[in-house]
Amino acid sequence: MARAEIIEICTGDDEKLLEISKKGLLSLTLDEMKRIQKYFLKIGRNPTDLELEMIAQTWSEHCFHKLFKSKIEFTEVNGQTAKPVTHIIPSMFSMIRQVTENLKKDWCVSVFKDNAGIIKFDDTNCVCFKVETHNHPSALEPYGGAGTGIGGVIRDILGAGLGAKPILNTDVFCFGPLDFPHENLDPGIFHPKRLFKGVVSGVRDYGNRMGIPTANGAILFDPGYLYNILVYCGTVGIMSQWAVEKKVEPGHLIVVIGGKTGRDGIHGATFSSASLEKDIPTSVVQIGNPIIEKKVLDALMIARDRKLYSAITDCGAGGLSSAVGELAQHCGAEVHLENVPLKYRDLKPWEIWVSESQERMVLAVPSEKFEQLKKVLEDEDVEYACIGKFTSTKKIKIYHQNDIVGELDLRWLFQKAELPVQKAYYEERKMADIIPENINVEEVLLQLLADPVIASKEIVVRQYDHEVQSHTIVKPFSGIDGKGPSDAVVIAPVYGSYRG
Repeated sequence: MARAEIIEICTGDDEKLLEISKKGLLSLTLDEMKRIQKYFLKIGRNPTDLELEMIAQTWSEHCFHKLFKSKIEFTEVNGQTAKPVTHIIPSMFSMIRQVTENLKKDWCVSVFKDNAGIIKFDDTNCVCFKVETHNHPSALEPYGGAGTGIGGVIRDILGAGLGAKPILNTDVFCFGPLDFPHENLDPGIFHPKRLFKGVVSGVRDYGNRMGIPTANGAILFDPGYLYNILVYCGTVGIMSQWAVEKKVEPGHLIVVIGGKTGRDGIHGATFSSASLEKDIPTSVVQIGNPIIEKKVLDALMIARDRKLYSAITDCGAGGLSSAVGELAQHCGAEVHLENVPLKYRDLKPWEIWVSESQERMVLAVPSEKFEQLKKVLEDEDVEYACIGKFTSTKKIKIYHQNDIVGELDLRWLFQKAELPVQKAYYEERKMADIIPENINVEEVLLQLLADPVIASKEIVVRQYDHEVQSHTIVKPFSGIDGKGPSDAVVIAPVYGSYRG
């Protein structure tokens, strides 16, 4: 039986600490490794591999958003002044948040704290919206990376509040030029045409099989995206206003539902936080199964309306480590990994804990409602397991076959740390003073219309089901023949209502 491995960091010098981070694909800086070393020196022991993996996941750029939270030294040069002017910006996140707080709109119900932003839709319903990038996985495995990208934001909508029903998918894709010469590509980089086909197919297949309309989006082509594509997926959901708040209390059961846990997606959070390299293992890309997620969706809508759980979140980046850790952040938890349903045997405890296998949700369930929840899940053919309970210890304690394989103070794990100052520079671009003469306007117009950025995207849009659920009032194409691109799409999610 696999046991936790002890990682010797307490006596390590700077070189050793960086070696541990690099070898483990942890994407932790030297300062972060020293912070970990200080914590374990204080409690008098070395960490287990599971503890180190959990810390790396929690502190990853993907999960903690260090760049968004860091101070920025912003220098700009404009046409008004010859000297550069430098400002200190508290953080990008604070700038975004400040605008929302200054406006204080009463229709902003839940912002900057849940899996998705939630606003009022009408007197009884709220809508929520979540978008997220899945760039690195899609660059490594276009079909699977893009499919699990849209699958992930669908689960974020299911994990917003007590769960919302997804009503619309949207996406923005940015690739390098489709006609870029193959011989000019660096080794290990997929051609934009291959990436384009794989990404579109991945989002198409996942969204269509989930029964969610993909009715809005954009596609751009530019040399700047040749080595780092943008796959930006989003989902909109609707929920009753009473379902906005979630609550975790000591004694509530930790229940995982949906797909089984395997090795796919391990190190997905830390991989997404690092630079893309050709030697990255394909196991960091998750394997999606939209049919399982559709069953999870159907079961959750029933369980939510019967109020069979008090909190929910998805197993996204970091898997159970992230989901259980976030729900237990203000109380504590005790987890038994041997109860987690597995795809195959002999997974190590840390692999079970941080695997990002898809289609999984974690629920906080009052013990007296567990039997009712089981009945719903069994009726909808959704696999489930009770893997522990929430506590009042402010610590997370993880067991595997009666062995303690991890124990961390959640207050230390989630406390704010000093982040490095980021530097940004902007110089105003000068416009050309001379407009060329003797321009053939018709020829220029044809060149513009032939540009893939401007040309029709119908070949992509027609692959997506934008009619499913019968809510799409204004469709992606309109006009007498239904071939003219619409300026926008309108969804009317409440039957009998003209609000959209």
